[in-house]
Amino acid sequence: MMEVVIVAIAATLGNLLMGWDSSTIAAGMTYIKKEFVLDATLEGLIVSMSFITGTIVTLFSGTVSDLVGRRPMLITSSIMFFLSGLVMLWAPNVVIVLLARIIDGVAIALAVTLTPLYISEVAPADIRGQLNTLTQFACSGGMFFAYILVFSMSLSDSPSWRLMLGVIFIPAIAYFLLAVFYLPESPRWLVSKGRLLEAEIVLKRLRGTEDVSGELALLVEGLSPGGEATSIEEYVVAPASELLVNQEAGKDYIKLYGPNDEGVTMVAQPVNGQGSMISRSMLSQQGSFGTLTGGGLKDPIVTLFGSLHENTLPESGGSHSMLLHNANSIFSIGETASPFGTNDNLHALLMPLQGGAGEKDRAYGSKDMLGMRSNSSLRSNSSLVHGNAVDAPKNTNIGGGWQLVYKSADGAGGGKREGLQRVYLHAETAAVSHSQHVSFVSTSGYDIPIDGGEAYQAAALVSQSVLGTHDMLHLPEVAAQGPKWRALLEPGVKRALIVGVGLQILQQAAGINGFLYYAPQILEQAGVGALLSNLGLSSASASFLVNIITTFCMLPCIALAVRLMDISGRRSIMLYTVPILIVCLLILVIKQFFQINSVVDAAITAISVVVYESVFCMGLGVIPNIICAEIFPTSVRGICISLTSLTYWGCTLIVTLIFPYLLQLLGLTGVFGLFVVGCIISWIFVYLKVPETKGMPLEVIIEFFAIGAKPGTDPAALGIKG
Repeated sequence: MMEVVIVAIAATLGNLLMGWDSSTIAAGMTYIKKEFVLDATLEGLIVSMSFITGTIVTLFSGTVSDLVGRRPMLITSSIMFFLSGLVMLWAPNVVIVLLARIIDGVAIALAVTLTPLYISEVAPADIRGQLNTLTQFACSGGMFFAYILVFSMSLSDSPSWRLMLGVIFIPAIAYFLLAVFYLPESPRWLVSKGRLLEAEIVLKRLRGTEDVSGELALLVEGLSPGGEATSIEEYVVAPASELLVNQEAGKDYIKLYGPNDEGVTMVAQPVNGQGSMISRSMLSQQGSFGTLTGGGLKDPIVTLFGSLHENTLPESGGSHSMLLHNANSIFSIGETASPFGTNDNLHALLMPLQGGAGEKDRAYGSKDMLGMRSNSSLRSNSSLVHGNAVDAPKNTNIGGGWQLVYKSADGAGGGKREGLQRVYLHAETAAVSHSQHVSFVSTSGYDIPIDGGEAYQAAALVSQSVLGTHDMLHLPEVAAQGPKWRALLEPGVKRALIVGVGLQILQQAAGINGFLYYAPQILEQAGVGALLSNLGLSSASASFLVNIITTFCMLPCIALAVRLMDISGRRSIMLYTVPILIVCLLILVIKQFFQINSVVDAAITAISVVVYESVFCMGLGVIPNIICAEIFPTSVRGICISLTSLTYWGCTLIVTLIFPYLLQLLGLTGVFGLFVVGCIISWIFVYLKVPETKGMPLEVIIEFFAIGAKPGTDPAALGIKG
């Protein structure tokens, strides 16, 4: 897994350059204003020009990345950073400064929009949140080093703002070289284009293993989300020797094979006459699938996701919560077996699955969903043929404690449906009754259930598989048919857009860009110069020094967020950090009504600003982009990311343009009061609308959004029986 970590770090160089730019323009404006004698309009235009450009670029960046790939767009970002630095080094007048800011806006827009998307698509589910949090760490790190630079330059007799803003071209060269020669293309994008062999090669490199068949299958399934056909089912997983002996004729079951040719160790069988544990919990808490206007303030999808995570061992940290972790599986129906192989195109790769539930299969009377064989039976990359059966080792682990297995699409009520059903299986350890106990043996660092254990429950998302229902050679074209905007009208996609757009709006409503781009002026106006007067610093240098301290304090806070992102989760971090932001802002408001010594006043302001910016970076600063990169289907992920990023840029543009006027009109107290209101609304929105996505494969998240968007309260709408 170290390879994917290094790839993610390399990809975040664009975010480091964004942080560098935000600090240097905030500091450089102090000197640009003096040289060109700018009024408030030109000052706001220079600062916001990159956001104006970014807003336009964002309209197309996601769609273009769907066409040409994620990697070429990151390369373009690095080139734009390089060019903007060179132009700024020259910049003889305001027009050229604006030109440099336009080029810079292209670079920033591509980095901010596509880096979280790229990392989400290459990262395993277990550490996806941690790796995506590195974008914020890199951004704050860039701000820290940039403020050190501008502080050092401010101590000279004639600081050069051109050098402050232009030196960015040097790290941009490193970004370009890494993007061109090291970063791989996103495997999900490659699969969406039918380039499965390339996707397999990338996955093997990123995962450090030769068996990536389960995740490869997952990426193919992600091209066709289940939508309204998705249901939540409940399985009982029991020792094979116990369940197979008592197996009732004609019932579906999944055989789960242990490692090292141990044979069938566990079997999963659907629960009859009992509803899904997740859905029952959700319905008992919510009682309605309405939205804010349809009954019940709290979005049911929040409860749906929460019920799943409540049934996961908290100390497991993701992948270890799944008792079947690291197991391998193949699908078999009767005498026809059909694994994902390693051929170089979708048609040859998946041809054995075409028409899997045929007459021969029904005559045979088997509905096995075979799981797990070890790699010892693998010869190179070829399948072993035994009679009429194709036998190949498979890895059904898809990350985050989830397994991908298949079953016949025959209806329980006797009806027949063509093709197969995919089953995203997740063990619900909290569902084990007090009288039951699961025994484990440790194999290669993982806990594997053995025959001596008792039965336990497992939840599963079941929907129609793309295997056997489409010509797999042309599946990418099938998935892309029709205008993409039509897919935006799907209930699950609309629900995801509400979450993504809402988070981006409220992130800016909390006031962060007002702090970042005008922090030196805010601190100077608050009298920070008095706080550091004994050091012999000018007021500008003193404000830069405070920003060095601020950005330095961000780093351990973000490091803590990296640690907690896949343990506590995205939603929890936001719910706990937003109240801290409110307290900091209230302190800045309330202190204005008291007579305070100037030094004490400056100290309170500086501490509040430091805490605000540091805590913001832990939660609202990074999590909206992480969630937006997780909740949209592969087929429309690019365009949806464009829409949410467009919201971000639009709101950022508004804040940066009007902030100087707000300062003049309302003063610091009034502006901070507005930010308090924004933070309160943000907390309410997160509590009511934002689900927890930690440790879940992207395709599973998408399925949950689809099922959570179903209208009505009828349990049958969720596939719950009885």
